[in-house]
Amino acid sequence: MSGPVTGAPGTWPPVTWLYVPGDRPERFAKAVASGADVVIIDLEDAVAPARKDEARANAVAYLRARRDADAAVRVHVRVNDLATARGRDDLAAVGELADAVRLPKVESAAVLDAVTGAPAYALLESAAGIVNARDIAAHPRVAGVALGEQDLAAELSITDETAMNHLRLQVVLAAAAAGLPPVPMSVYPHVKDEAGLVASCRAGRALGLFGRTAIHPRQIPAIRRAFRPSEEETVRAAEIVEAAERAEREGIGAVALPDGRFADAPIIARARHTVALSRRLADDGPAPPRSTDDRPSRERPSGGAPGGGRAVGGADG
Repeated sequence: MSGPVTGAPGTWPPVTWLYVPGDRPERFAKAVASGADVVIIDLEDAVAPARKDEARANAVAYLRARRDADAAVRVHVRVNDLATARGRDDLAAVGELADAVRLPKVESAAVLDAVTGAPAYALLESAAGIVNARDIAAHPRVAGVALGEQDLAAELSITDETAMNHLRLQVVLAAAAAGLPPVPMSVYPHVKDEAGLVASCRAGRALGLFGRTAIHPRQIPAIRRAFRPSEEETVRAAEIVEAAERAEREGIGAVALPDGRFADAPIIARARHTVALSRRLADDGPAPPRSTDDRPSRERPSGGAPGGGRAVGGADG
């Protein structure tokens, strides 16, 4: 099932994914050292057409020379559209070197049949991609799916957050039905708007999204804090775990909580995950207070608020 509900810590999905332009090789090592769980070397949107061959060569050279010390951080490569010769050449060059490849503008499962080598993450950036999301997510070459929200909003002329949430939920459901990891959020382009980033992450978390791509290292701590369970959530989860452990010691099948409610296996599993996730992200400062309204905000699209800084990395669609 999609979603960070169960599983050992080593199998948890990434919380932060950091884009770095492929034509800026001096930033590759810095990105790996940034604290991101995954670094995405971008050969697509972040690179001008005249520099795309250079970017591909940079990615290949870096991946071949990658030190063992960097192995803890996964390095993915976003290639160009596989409908183009350049995209197919990108895939041939990096497919056996990267930990995974990120495929833009995937509109059908058929295009994935030709993918070999590293696991593939499909970016759904069009109406066709959303309509075919379930088939794409179920393809055996696909390790995960994500939304390219900027291209999607432009194609559909979407300006309303409620409409975009509907599309996000379709992808969340497709990933869950295919047994994939939870869907990460698209980039928040305004790197100086930390409060807006945190609010947007919390809204996405309420929809079942987990983790987020970033375009600047300064966004990474805020994303981690936003996806860390609140203090209230952690305390409540710890009570459930304690009750479950007590029932197990006493040989009692039913788990009764202090408030008189009973907890079944899925609730207990989620509580254990919440406690473990809180510990995993505990190095990023205090947990955010619980929102008084965890519903997705209709005031601000997840793309961000005006007035932020210039993006320095790539972006999802």
